[in-house]
Amino acid sequence: MRCFVFTGQGSQFLGMGKDILELKPEYNIYFDKVKDRIGVDIKKIIFGDDEKELTLTQNAQVAILTISYMKYLYALSKGLTPDVVAGHSLGEWTAILAAEVISFEDAVEAVYYRGLYMSEAIEPGKGGMAAIIGMDVSEIERVLKNYPNVQIANYNSPSQIVISGEMEELLISMEKLKESGAKKVVPLNVSGPFHSKFLKEAEDRLRRKIEKLPFNKPKIPVVQNVSAKFETDPEVIKENVIRQITSPVRWIECVQECIRNGVDEFVEIGPTQVLTKFIKQIDRNVKLVNI
Repeated sequence: MRCFVFTGQGSQFLGMGKDILELKPEYNIYFDKVKDRIGVDIKKIIFGDDEKELTLTQNAQVAILTISYMKYLYALSKGLTPDVVAGHSLGEWTAILAAEVISFEDAVEAVYYRGLYMSEAIEPGKGGMAAIIGMDVSEIERVLKNYPNVQIANYNSPSQIVISGEMEELLISMEKLKESGAKKVVPLNVSGPFHSKFLKEAEDRLRRKIEKLPFNKPKIPVVQNVSAKFETDPEVIKENVIRQITSPVRWIECVQECIRNGVDEFVEIGPTQVLTKFIKQIDRNVKLVNI
């Protein structure tokens, strides 16, 4: 069985997708669809020279979704099809789009406002995130018990866990984790404490924004970050993508759930190959492919 996995935020870079558009110039129509729906010329941003503009959360999220979807369509055109789909954080929106739970236009609108609400939920500099490398998750959890305003945001792989929270406590907890044996503690270049309780306002705003958007039964099974389970109920899928904003990304469990259900090949679709690295750290026996 083959699972397509879709990359999340942070994988964007200027000029991404150039290779796909050279092969499939007809995919330029998706840039027009984005502009028609949200009024943003995302093509101009991706192929411009202002990295800061591309990195704005709302722009980055729409750009990654659009390019990832083009790469998905390209994979299909080459006869490569998924039995299961999953995505990491933002990538879950591309996964549900691939599973035809939602239309491209609706996904673009939802993701744009998701990014905007996330960036507006907390004042810049008041919160942040950090990757903890080479430390057992149980030890990280033990240290964080002393810091109620810091929580685990991403269970990426056995050797990389990401924490998120209020800046002052985050910095103290980072030092404490170094002292407790973490091989590396790397602050992340993000605009806020994503996947934490501090984004509750963004979660509530997204719920109101997309409550009327139609979600369909998936044509392909979806494994979701919040539950780390195969989901088929459209209302459960919608609730999970909303709750994902404040909930940890349970990526290790998502991959393990796929393998338990017969997946032996993972195909990463997105601008970079970050998920391939995580999956290799979770299980070395599966086949890994990149689009």
